[in-house]
Amino acid sequence: MYPQFPPGFRFGMSTSAFQIEGAADVNGKGPSIWDTFTARPGVVRHGQDARVATDHYHRYADDVALIAAAGVHDYRFSFSWTRVLADPGFYDRLVDAILGAGLRPVPTIYHWDLPQELEDAGGWMNRDTAYRLADYAGTLVLRLGDRVRDWITMNEMNVHTLYGYALTDHAPARGLGLGALPSAHHQLLAHGLAVQVLRTHGAGTVGVASQHFPVSAATEDPADVAAAAIFSDLTNWTFSDPILLGAYPNEMIEAGVGTSGAQLDRDLDLIKARLDFYGVNFYEPTMIEAPRAGKDYSGVLEVDIPDGLPFSPVPVESAERTDFGWAIVPTALTEILMTLKDRYPALPPVIVTENGASFRDDQRRISYLDSHLRAVADAVEQGVRVDGYYVWSALDNFEWAAGYDERFGLIHVDYATLERTPKESYHWYRDLIAAQRRS
Repeated sequence: MYPQFPPGFRFGMSTSAFQIEGAADVNGKGPSIWDTFTARPGVVRHGQDARVATDHYHRYADDVALIAAAGVHDYRFSFSWTRVLADPGFYDRLVDAILGAGLRPVPTIYHWDLPQELEDAGGWMNRDTAYRLADYAGTLVLRLGDRVRDWITMNEMNVHTLYGYALTDHAPARGLGLGALPSAHHQLLAHGLAVQVLRTHGAGTVGVASQHFPVSAATEDPADVAAAAIFSDLTNWTFSDPILLGAYPNEMIEAGVGTSGAQLDRDLDLIKARLDFYGVNFYEPTMIEAPRAGKDYSGVLEVDIPDGLPFSPVPVESAERTDFGWAIVPTALTEILMTLKDRYPALPPVIVTENGASFRDDQRRISYLDSHLRAVADAVEQGVRVDGYYVWSALDNFEWAAGYDERFGLIHVDYATLERTPKESYHWYRDLIAAQRRS
């Protein structure tokens, strides 16, 4: 009935702080770039914000108990940088609850919620922000390192760079186009510095969570093939090549990151620090063509690629789509895992740190999860070492600029009452995990 995985394979669920915690002003918590962004009219569906979200801040104990009752091994969550500065005791309580429930805490240090004061000083376009994140990582490991042994430095640097710095669809909405590449380099540097800090303080395992997806050309036309290669370099390999190879994928990108010569070499030495695992977030593949004059490309992706760039997205052929409009292509997950194995001879063990979909029909979510877990199992059979799989997300939550319309959770949240109710997919996931233990 269920896909099977090797002994020791770890199942989990993932969340992020800004999307679930709420309690926006409790105990002096300052604003992040997402607090500022969501306060702007017209940038989030229905004008919604995350000031309450799912109120996880006050309901964390019940939420952790629900997550544990599904039989998962790991709970991946993130820290709110501004909450750590004002109210670090919350994470002591949360970590203690996670451990008390028999779960392994796997926190992400940075999941897009930069303090607004750092954005005011230049944000990720400012090299100094990388050093501020390293200080923040040190604060966390000193406070929690006696209980937290497994750490993720950064989440989806590619999405944060593209949506928030190159475009204007996410915070901080800078709209810099290719001029956003320095923000990519500074996030990568922050990752490398954080790894150094965590190692210094004896962290158990250290990894990163990167979004990856296959990129294909719409046709065999050389212009389309070249456009797809540029897009894949920018969105996939700009972030993984420095971490896993110690270099940028091409000269154009290297020239654009704003750091060169001996300084770049020193940075890359930090960025390529050894990892214990490599997190892969996967949702859908992408198809690209060279821009056609006069063609309307709006609505193809979650965000629109502006005119003037050397690539444009076209719809991926797919029999089914999620409620978010994302193409459902499970074989693409096998493909990207195989591509990573082939591209990186020293690829660390992989954990699928996010995979899931927005559905209101929960039978479709079960089908989605089943097919994607089978895709992971296929990659394992073909020689990719995958040590775990985390569903996105544990709870319905604030889906960034999409507000509360999209429901990714295994646990339903009634946003009027904040009541939690496990969905059929929650029970399916619980049974799948139990079946692994019996096999």
